[in-house]
Amino acid sequence: MSTLVALPILIPLITAAVMLLTRNLIVQRCLSFVALSLSLTIAVVLLVDVWGSGNIVVARLGGWPGSFAITLVADRLASVLVVVAMAVTLVVLLFALGQQAADEHSSYYHPVYMALTAGIAQAFLAGDLFNLFVAFEILLMASYVLLTLEGTSEQIRSGTTYVVLNVIESLVLVTAVGLIFAATGTVNFAELPERLAELPDGVRTGLHLLLLVAFGIKAAVFPLFFWLPDSYPTAPSSASAVFAGLLTKVGVYCLIRVQTLLFPGELSDLVMIVGIATMAIGVIGAISQQDMKRILSFHIISQIGYMVFGLGIGGAAAIAATVFYLIHHIPVKTSLFLVEGIIERDSGTSSLDRISGLARRSPMLAVLFLLPALSLAGFPPLSGFLAKFAVVRAGFDSQQYVGVGVALLVSMLTLVSMAKIWVGAFWGEAEPARPSGDVGILRHQRSMAAATMLLVAMTVAIATAAGPLYEFATQAAIQMLDVATYVSAVRGS
Repeated sequence: MSTLVALPILIPLITAAVMLLTRNLIVQRCLSFVALSLSLTIAVVLLVDVWGSGNIVVARLGGWPGSFAITLVADRLASVLVVVAMAVTLVVLLFALGQQAADEHSSYYHPVYMALTAGIAQAFLAGDLFNLFVAFEILLMASYVLLTLEGTSEQIRSGTTYVVLNVIESLVLVTAVGLIFAATGTVNFAELPERLAELPDGVRTGLHLLLLVAFGIKAAVFPLFFWLPDSYPTAPSSASAVFAGLLTKVGVYCLIRVQTLLFPGELSDLVMIVGIATMAIGVIGAISQQDMKRILSFHIISQIGYMVFGLGIGGAAAIAATVFYLIHHIPVKTSLFLVEGIIERDSGTSSLDRISGLARRSPMLAVLFLLPALSLAGFPPLSGFLAKFAVVRAGFDSQQYVGVGVALLVSMLTLVSMAKIWVGAFWGEAEPARPSGDVGILRHQRSMAAATMLLVAMTVAIATAAGPLYEFATQAAIQMLDVATYVSAVRGS
């Protein structure tokens, strides 16, 4: 089974290299679909094995010893996130093929998209800090190209901000990796817990803070979030959907690894305060906007706050709630950005001042927005309610009443901002120039609608299978908190 761990990384990378040899768009589209389908299938096989056995699957590329090898590790958390990532990138690819926007027609779109997918998989499976740093660099380069592929002045401006902040993040991360290697003699996740624990308290705290800053920038937590609302709204719809659903979650995933594996239980109060502030700042920014894409972008920040708050609480129940929230949020946020893409394709804008009556023109589109929007706001019995309930319950159990109060208030304000989009874009009279019914919006966008339906169906499936999924999240949390088992499994391989 260890031979499968590298394939979700290698297949997209090899496919990207092959695509660079051909400029034929039809060939590139076919290769992208086949590569992502195959990667998803392999990821599902890996998840089934990990889910059923509870084993940690390890691969060392090249057969080198652990201190030198590129180590890939698939435990419960990593394996499920790779499956979700492959599924989401495949669905967004189908959306992009149906959209046929200017960026997708570029001969560079599909190779870069494959590289982005490989970077995401590599980040989730990385078993050492330097391999993780390389994954971040792949993500940075690929995401910048996708962000600016259409070449508009607005994209170049926001792309510059995006690159500058991410270069700073890379500088902080590579500095942290270098200092950790100098202090411990290794960057392998299986060797670091023991060696970091032997360092003086001040040195250990400094290294911990460097990693929190680096991954906090990637996750867009307070006060390191300001690059996101200016960058994501200018990206093409298919690119912004992947960014919204996955890139910030890579940062959250890395924060989870830092808090549970490398520095278990340390600086938890700081992490909790950051989570509370991130929840509040994000939703305040969302309710002050009049553009659908910017509202959804600020909600990325707000929802990240719930995950970081749960991570700061610590313990198996809170970490399980964070893991379940992570799984739920990826398809929910991606589907909302896909709905926005359909609206922008039809109306030429996502400004709430310039669109109205979409529910009358397209009831199906209204449903595709309403289900993930209500889930994002925590409306029962959807997956967002279950995720927020788990975080709030963990907060109550830990007597973190201020954080719980903020979480409940933010949930209500999220519902207000979703209602703002509903009233502004979907309610009211339909524009007289447009025909009524689904024909006016979805007739020429059926593949885009079908892709969005798949993701919305995934969010409903998560709510339907919440019991087994939450049990899986609980087992994943227990596995992550059992550092000795992780170390033994990786070293023993």
